[in-house]
Amino acid sequence: MADSNPTRVSVHQALGGGTVADVLLWREWCSGVVMLTSSTMVWYLFERAGYNFLSFMANVLSLLVAILFFWAKSASLLNRSLPPLPNLEISENTVVIITDVLHQWINHTLSIAHNIAIARDLKFFLKVAVSLWLVSYIGSLFEFLTLVYIGVILSLSVPVVYDKYQHFIDEKLCVTRRFIQTQYRKIDEVVLRKLPLPSNGGYPLHS
Repeated sequence: MADSNPTRVSVHQALGGGTVADVLLWREWCSGVVMLTSSTMVWYLFERAGYNFLSFMANVLSLLVAILFFWAKSASLLNRSLPPLPNLEISENTVVIITDVLHQWINHTLSIAHNIAIARDLKFFLKVAVSLWLVSYIGSLFEFLTLVYIGVILSLSVPVVYDKYQHFIDEKLCVTRRFIQTQYRKIDEVVLRKLPLPSNGGYPLHS
């Protein structure tokens, strides 16, 4: 049975504790409804109705530009306020945050490539190969937009279910984790440890 740790981090805190967490846990149900409805409409338009993405974006932007243009014209003629457009520029802080995230992802990817190509970590290679195979297999079952839509549905349902049945799910996850670890140890002892691993001693790492 899972231990009832009083210092356990809540689901809301694990999701960041901000607006995103409130939306995913349906504490701001209006935003959740808008997100679910808009994603369903986009998925239906592109996957079921066969609407072209470029045509859709061009039509939406054309409609938006026309509305803003005639709004601004009528405002000058009728002496009313102009459209309340936000400041259309990306702040330097936003660019720094995006750059930091890209920097972390690129370094992580390079470390994976180093462990496989240079360190020749067979176990790590098998984990990456199996993970990529699963991604490829799942991708062959669904279109990309359908996968994104499924991700939206899961993000709006899984956190709520886990928040409500956290202790029960933790117990089942612990049992599953122990089973997977046991099976992995068996495969490691029977197969992986018996495979010949090349030594780096006879191969220079740099030319």
